[in-house]
Amino acid sequence: MGALAGPVLSRRAFLAGSVASTALAARAWSAPRAQARDLHIEDLLRRMTLEEKAGQLSVFRSPKDNSKINPLGGARITRDSAREDVRHGRSAGYFNGFEIAFNRELQRIAIEESRLRIPLIFAADVIHGLKTTYPIPLAEAASFDPDLCRRTARASAEEATAFGVHWTFAPAVDVARDERWGRVVEGAGEDPWLGARIAAARVRGFQGDDLRAADSMLACPKHFAGYGGVQGGMEYNTVDIPETTLRQVHLPPFKAAFGAGALTTMAAFNDVGGVPCTASRRLLTEILREEWRFRGLVVSDFEAVNELIDHGYASDDEDAVAKALNAGIDINLGEELYRDHIPALVRKGRIAEATVDEAVRRVLRLKKAIGLFENPWRSLDADRQATVVRRPDMIALAREAARKSIVLLKNDGDQLPLPKSGKSIAFIGPYVSDKADILGSWAIYSEPQKAVSLEEGVRAALGPDAPCSFTMGCASDRAINGGVDQAVAAARNAEIVVLYLGERERMSGEAASMTSIAIPPHQMELAEAVAATGKPVVVILKHGRALALSGAARDARAILCSWFLGSESGNALADVLFGDFAPQGRLPVSFPQASGQEPYYYDHRPTGRPQVDSVAAFKARYSDVPNEPLFAFGHGLTYSTVDYGAPFVSSLRVARDDVVKISAKLVNSGRRAAHEVVQLYVHSRVAAITQPVRRLKGVQHVDLAPGEEKLVEFELRTQDLAYIQPDLSDRADPGVYDVWIAPSAMGGEKTTFVLA
Repeated sequence: MGALAGPVLSRRAFLAGSVASTALAARAWSAPRAQARDLHIEDLLRRMTLEEKAGQLSVFRSPKDNSKINPLGGARITRDSAREDVRHGRSAGYFNGFEIAFNRELQRIAIEESRLRIPLIFAADVIHGLKTTYPIPLAEAASFDPDLCRRTARASAEEATAFGVHWTFAPAVDVARDERWGRVVEGAGEDPWLGARIAAARVRGFQGDDLRAADSMLACPKHFAGYGGVQGGMEYNTVDIPETTLRQVHLPPFKAAFGAGALTTMAAFNDVGGVPCTASRRLLTEILREEWRFRGLVVSDFEAVNELIDHGYASDDEDAVAKALNAGIDINLGEELYRDHIPALVRKGRIAEATVDEAVRRVLRLKKAIGLFENPWRSLDADRQATVVRRPDMIALAREAARKSIVLLKNDGDQLPLPKSGKSIAFIGPYVSDKADILGSWAIYSEPQKAVSLEEGVRAALGPDAPCSFTMGCASDRAINGGVDQAVAAARNAEIVVLYLGERERMSGEAASMTSIAIPPHQMELAEAVAATGKPVVVILKHGRALALSGAARDARAILCSWFLGSESGNALADVLFGDFAPQGRLPVSFPQASGQEPYYYDHRPTGRPQVDSVAAFKARYSDVPNEPLFAFGHGLTYSTVDYGAPFVSSLRVARDDVVKISAKLVNSGRRAAHEVVQLYVHSRVAAITQPVRRLKGVQHVDLAPGEEKLVEFELRTQDLAYIQPDLSDRADPGVYDVWIAPSAMGGEKTTFVLA
C-alpha cells in the first residue's frame, strides 16, 4: 500500500500541534501554516468534492453494532448501505462494530474502489476493557495510582485493537460534583488534581509509545466540557457555572490529557451558561484551539448536533450543522446531518469552504498519524485475537487492579480480615452468586459468563468444603418469595455474616441519574432482618457512585467499597476479605450523610458563616445532618494502624521562586504491614476569589512494616498554589497558606507558611 501513503506524518510532529507545552510544540507550530501542511493531504483536499469532504466529517454506527448503548436514533446503516457509502466517499469510518471480516471488506472498498482511496477509521466505546474487564474507572481512581490506570488502559488497547479498533471514545475525564449523576462511574471522581493525573495516564496507556503500532488505540478525552457539573446531578442537564469554576475544576483533566498526547476530544451534551457545548465557539475554538493551541480533532457526542434543535439553539437541521461546524465540531457522530447539509450550506455561504477544509484536514492528519495511509490493515488482523484476548497477564492485571480498587470504610473491632478456617460464614445478598451485574456500566463487549462471582472467589480461596453458605435473600430491586426467611435462617446458622448489597449495573452509568443514592429498599429490608439476628455483619457494597448509607448497612462492623470490579471481582474480594492482601484503596468521591446533601465535594468554599461545631445555629449547614461527609474524600483504612506526626515546613516564609518542603513522620503502630496513601492538602487563607477549604496537591504511596517509621516529604512550588483569578489568569497570591499531610481530606494536623 506504499503508493497510497504519501509523506508520513510522525507521531512527534502530530503531537507537536496538540498542545503548546514543550519546546518541540513551539518549534513545530511557529512556522507559517502553509509550510506546515502535508502535501499529500493538500492534494487530496484539492481533488475532493464538497460531498466527499462532508463524508470525511461523518462517522456512523456500524451495522454490526449490537451494543444497545445508544438510543435508536441516528442514521440507519445496513451492510449494503455501508458498502455504498464507502464506495462513494460518504463516510470517514464506523464505530462499535467488532466483526473484523466485515471491517476488512469495508476497508478494501475504501482503498480499492473509492475515488480517492482514503482509508476508514474504526472506533468504539472501550471504557474499562473489552473481553477482559477491569474495574470501572471510578473504582480504579480509588487506587490513587495513575500508573495502574495506565497499565489497564494499555491492556484494554491491546485487546481492543485485536478486534479492529483504532480509536476509543475514552477516557471520560469529567470532574463529578454530584453523586446523583450516573456518569460519575466513568470518571476519576470529584477532584481535578487527581483527575488530571489519571486522565494523562489513561491517554498514555491507550495510545502507547507509537501511534502507528498495531496495538495503539487513539484516546478521546471527554466530555468537553463541564458535564460533571450538571444541575441536580440530572443527566444531560444544563451547567450554569462561572468560567473561573470551569477552568479551575473541569478543564484541568482535559489539559493534562492533551499534554499527554491525546489528539481527539468529544464535546459534551450539556450547555454551559445557555450555550450547548456542541455549538460553543468559546469552548471549541477560543479556549481549545486558540488559547491551548490544540491541533487535534473534535467529535460530537452521539446525535448531539441534532439535539441543538431541542436545546432551542438551532432552528432546524441546517442551522444546527452550521452552528456546530462553525463552532469547531469536526466530526458528526452517528447521524447524517453533516453529510446531508454541508455541501448546500457552503454553496449558500453559511459555512466557508475553508472551514470545511480545515476540519477535513484534521481528520486526514489523524488517519495519517496512526498509519492508515501507510497500512490500512493495521489492527484488522483476526489472527491476533487468538494470542491477545484474555491473556493470563491480563487476567492477573484485572485481579490486581480490582484488589487495589477496594476501599475499607470501616473495621470496628478488626472484624476484617475474616478467618480462613474455624468460623462458619453466611454470604447473603442479591449479588453473592451473580454474574449478570458483576462488570459494571459500559462493559458492553465483555463476557460475563467468564467473570468470577463472589461465591466462586470464596470457594477458590477456602475450598469447596469450607463452612460457607450463599443465599440471595432478595433480588437487586424486588423481593423473592421466602427469600428473607431463608437469609435469616442462614445467618442464624453461621458465626459471621457477609452482606453483599448495592446497585445493579444499570443503576449507574449514562442515563442513570437518581434522586436517591441509597441502597434499594428491598435490600435494606433484608439487611435489617439479618442484622436483627445479632451476628457480626460485614457489608460489601456494589456501586458505581458514592452511596448514602443508613440503618444496618451503615451500622455494620465492617464496610468494604467494592464498586464494580470487573472480570476478577470474586477473586479480588476473596483476596482482601481473607487477608491475603490488605485493602489500600481511597475514596475518590465523598460519601454523604444523606442523598439530600448532594452536591457534596470536599473542596468546597468556607462561606461567611462556616459551621465550626455541630450545634451552632445560623451557620451554613443543614438542620438534620452534619456538614461533614459520612466518609471523606481520600478516606480508606488498612488492616493496621498508621499514625501521622505533625507536619513541618522547610521555611515559614517562602519566596515566589522557592520550593517549600513539607514533611511528616508516619508510624505503623499495628501488627500488620500497611500500604498507606499519604495525601497533601493546601488552603489559601485570603484570595481574590474565596478558595476551597482544602485542595489536594500531592499523593505518595508508602509501605510500612509493623512498627516501622518513615519520613514522607512533599514539595510545593508557587504554581502549585495558583488558582484561576477573576481575570482568568492562573497564579498564586502572596499570603498565608495552611498545609496538611493527612490520610484523607478530613484528617491530619496543619501547619502554615507565608508566600512572599
